[in-house]
This record gives sequence, C-alpha cells and structure tokens, in this order.
Amino acid sequence: MTTAPACPQCGLENTYPDEHNFVCPDCAHEWPQAAEMESDTGESDGIIRDSNGNPLADGDSVLLIKDLKVKGSSIVLKKGTKVKSIRLVSGDHEVDCKTDSGSFMLKACFLKKA
Repeated sequence: MTTAPACPQCGLENTYPDEHNFVCPDCAHEWPQAAEMESDTGESDGIIRDSNGNPLADGDSVLLIKDLKVKGSSIVLKKGTKVKSIRLVSGDHEVDCKTDSGSFMLKACFLKKA
C-alpha cells in the first residue's frame, strides 16, 4: 500500500485517498489520484494510453468501456461499440473517430484497445 503524497497546495502530509481523489483536511484541497500516478510512473511523456494503459496509435480499433451521452443531442454511444481507424489529436479530447452515429472526439480513458 502506498502512502498519500503531501498536499501540493499547502505542503502538509496529512492527506488521505478518497475514491478517485486525494484530500487534504487542513486546507480542503482535492486533486485526482490519476494525475499523481502519472507523474510517479512517468507516463506523462506524450503517449496516449487507453483505460488499461495500452498505448494507442493512429489507425487502431478500440471499444467503448461505458455508455457515453453526446452533449446537445439525444445520441448515446453504447458500451462495447467498436470504433475502427481512430486518429490521435492533441488537446482535451485525444481521439477523433467516426461511428455510424457521426464523427466524435473522445477521451482515451473511455476506450480500450480491441
């Protein structure tokens, strides 16, 4: 079991994990555990990885790991939908893809390599 890191805001080590976040009870600052794990393992090297940690490349096929509601429409991308020939982009959403429902930009954390 790993110990919780010191708070990045106040520097005190009285922190604890709470589901997907670390919490500092002294200053009430919360930050995601995933960001801490990326900096510990050195994965912030620009490689885009799926939900299982496998590196993705242009042209890969991926599967959705959960239902995703499309903002501004009634479309729902269903869990298990296979998306072929993805294209990696930089920015908030890492993957450009086309499905039967249209073209979408998705985050890699909702995908797994097929």
